[in-house]
Amino acid sequence: MTFRPIRRLLVANRGEIAVRIQRTAQRMGIHTIAIYSEVDRYAPHVEMANERYFLGGDIPAETYLNIEKILALAREAKADAIHPGYGFLSENPAFAKAVTEAGIVFIGPSAEAMARLGNKVAAKQLAQSVGVPLVPGTASAVVGEEALKAAGEIGYPLLIKAAAGGGGKGMRKVLRPEDFPEALQRAQSEALSAFGDPSVFLERYIEKPRHVEIQILADLHGNAVYLFERDCSIQRRHQKVIEEAPAPHLRPETRTAMGEAALRLIKAAGYTQAGTVEFIVDADENFYFLEVNTRLQVEHPVTEMITGLDLVEWQIRIAQGERLGFTQTDLRPNGHAIEARLYAEDPRSNFLPSSGLLYKYRLPARPHLRIDNGYEEGGIVPLYYDPLLAKIIAWGETRTEAIARLQQALHETVVLGVEHNADFIQFVLGHPIFQEGRMHTHFVDEHFDPKLLDQTPLTPEEQEVARAVAHWIVATWYGKT
Repeated sequence: MTFRPIRRLLVANRGEIAVRIQRTAQRMGIHTIAIYSEVDRYAPHVEMANERYFLGGDIPAETYLNIEKILALAREAKADAIHPGYGFLSENPAFAKAVTEAGIVFIGPSAEAMARLGNKVAAKQLAQSVGVPLVPGTASAVVGEEALKAAGEIGYPLLIKAAAGGGGKGMRKVLRPEDFPEALQRAQSEALSAFGDPSVFLERYIEKPRHVEIQILADLHGNAVYLFERDCSIQRRHQKVIEEAPAPHLRPETRTAMGEAALRLIKAAGYTQAGTVEFIVDADENFYFLEVNTRLQVEHPVTEMITGLDLVEWQIRIAQGERLGFTQTDLRPNGHAIEARLYAEDPRSNFLPSSGLLYKYRLPARPHLRIDNGYEEGGIVPLYYDPLLAKIIAWGETRTEAIARLQQALHETVVLGVEHNADFIQFVLGHPIFQEGRMHTHFVDEHFDPKLLDQTPLTPEEQEVARAVAHWIVATWYGKT
């Protein structure tokens, strides 16, 4: 196997993850190349890059999901490698294969390993073959009468889940047999729309589970380690909002067993690079395989803060053919880290995404605090993409200290111009159940009421400033009044 150093890196993404990847690459002496849509023309990830190329258009299909256009720009820029970040094309085997066939290094797993683990049904079958525990359910995709029969054997309540994707799309909880046919039809329709594949599988519904995941790293020489676990149980609409490492209140033997199970699975898949093996954990600490994310996770900073490792650096080093410079016995977690995702969304309206002008945008700078940010004051949050503004990560010697530091950081955060979820995050952090580390994936549904949040509207002065700046931005950027 022949390797070459990476000197020119194209980041096929936008926002905070594009900034974060470039920060490490530039520290390593690598020339970074950004791509951007019309609405991202003046975005921080574009300004930061050593070189930049215009994708044209705005919507994802025209821009960050356009494989042919991205590859053409990569060739034009003479990129040695492409880092996909997360979202968009990061878990698309066709993209990984196309990049490799173009003679460019894909910083991620091989297309074959990605396909092997990206389909949830195939991943579950592989997990079962190497002794990784599974939630009772179907071993393959099911339809029609076969699905109805399988549901009766599994029992209720159960979950219908899309085989080809995640993020809560194509997922339905079914409490009674009579509700199953309609739920199945809706799940299949949503899965087809979201992923181009209507396949679903069924599994038993676990009451109040925790969502705990294992971060892994594997090089191209057969070496692999797990970098401990993260608890990602605080979710809204099946999507994570707050993550922390290590997971609170897990027995040492459970942590070790989960880490070893994750390594068995990724080794069986021939997986290399960074990846995450996700589990659900019940009240008795029985854990069950959920899925594999074949990319860098949004929540990777909490792992970096307790291990001292830079995962993007190791992704690049692995892609260059380097061996891991440590073994499992060399690794020890240090302290506790908690990440909050600052979203442009309205918690008072079922977390509806918000877009518009950031006419005031101030994020704190403090010791033991890390900010991964994708915007700046005066920027526009577009309608077209995920509404994540920034990630605020706090570290402490203890979980209690990390929570307090994150609460203070959120108190100092100022976002005006779009709706945002900072007060919702403060609600979660201050709740006794979260403080005690007893949260589960249904915490938000059970305990959050929008009426609990401050309903104070913008002052007249703030509204006037917002109108004036928005008028100027639209007129300047788009030639409209």
